[in-house]
Amino acid sequence: MRGKPMRGKPTTRAAALAAAVLLLATGCSGGDSATGEGGGDGPVRLTYWSWAPNMEQVVEGWNAEHPDVQVTVNKQDGGDAAVTKLLTAIKAGSGAPDVMQAEYQKIPTLVSADAIADISEQAGDLEQQFSESAWNGVTLGSDAVYGIPQDTGPMMFFYRADLFEQFGIAVPTTWQEYADAARAIHAADPTKFLGTFSAADPGWFTGLAQQAGASWWGVDGGAWTVDVDDEATQRVASYWGGLVEEGVIDNKPMYTPEWNTGLNDGTQVGWIGAVWGPGVLEGNAPDTKGLWKAAELPQWDAADPANGNWGGSATSVTTQSEHAEEAAEFATWLNTDPEAVEALAQTANVYPAATEAASTALTTPPAFFAEQTDFYDVAAAAAGSTNSFTYGPNVNVAYSAYADAFGPAAEGRRAADFTAATAAVQRTTLEDMERAGFEVSAG
Repeated sequence: MRGKPMRGKPTTRAAALAAAVLLLATGCSGGDSATGEGGGDGPVRLTYWSWAPNMEQVVEGWNAEHPDVQVTVNKQDGGDAAVTKLLTAIKAGSGAPDVMQAEYQKIPTLVSADAIADISEQAGDLEQQFSESAWNGVTLGSDAVYGIPQDTGPMMFFYRADLFEQFGIAVPTTWQEYADAARAIHAADPTKFLGTFSAADPGWFTGLAQQAGASWWGVDGGAWTVDVDDEATQRVASYWGGLVEEGVIDNKPMYTPEWNTGLNDGTQVGWIGAVWGPGVLEGNAPDTKGLWKAAELPQWDAADPANGNWGGSATSVTTQSEHAEEAAEFATWLNTDPEAVEALAQTANVYPAATEAASTALTTPPAFFAEQTDFYDVAAAAAGSTNSFTYGPNVNVAYSAYADAFGPAAEGRRAADFTAATAAVQRTTLEDMERAGFEVSAG
């Protein structure tokens, strides 16, 4: 459903975010109750909230080289839990860290709450070290910089090479070929599916829409735009709805015992995942080591390769830090210093966003894909072709609406319900932003 532009003066919160996004942000000074310590003859002490594994080991490199600025890692639960905790601290005026690992999809929410600072002055010309899509994730299309890209989640296609060979099927390079392969596999063995449509994973669907050219939020003049049911998203929804209705693609959610079993016993012959997929396969399908291979996503237009992200985060400086300059220096080191980036890749097990540094650090394939020596070449190509995508301040509402709308559509196996679901997500997302006081229009 298309909505009308909201009339009248936006609320203070909406105006603040619009100003930030529209290049009017001037940066944030430290709050009244900053967490950074130091002064006198002692070192500056910064606190860093992160959920990446072994991050304290990565930070040891910084602490060894910077005795005057010491960083303590405070391990957090990822995603929504970390954001909720930070927003609570910001509202209370105390207890926030100096530095925060922030998912790209949550950055607009944190900006609207005045929780993370514009560090464009400290960031300088770092843009050159990252892909356009990663940099867009921390700038929201503006001159303000709300973090340094840390890791990305370029989507990839994982497939059982042994079963593809058994069925005599070529690895699909287009979505038409993927559909044909899905039909051939299911016809050869009705117990097997090339993949599944997961109504429980909105980030997965968002990445597929991103690949097709969608950007669900944007800024137009002084207003946000919401365009979840654009042509690109409708195309993706119609495609998967058609395969589900035809019965050649499964309709069960990912990350369930049934899905895990399917990965292990071969009833799930492929998986549209992301660069972090080897860890999932190793944990859920240990008996299949050496049988999987990775490829780039099938394309809508093979002559114009594109991709989407499923996951990824930045390192942001909070507005309560009294040592924003040192915090920004640490965030820059963490994500651009070659040794730090190597530690991110090898110790924290993330796919670094810094393109050149990542290619140097990632020379050995993941253990589960040990025989595919070009794994990270494939990943780099996927990361390099990722389209830009702007998230909005209520991504949690859109993602919840996705599950509510696409769950019944997947269960009912009717293609028309899939395209109707995108309109339902559009309507819910737009109406929520209007209720929150944002000046907003349909895309």
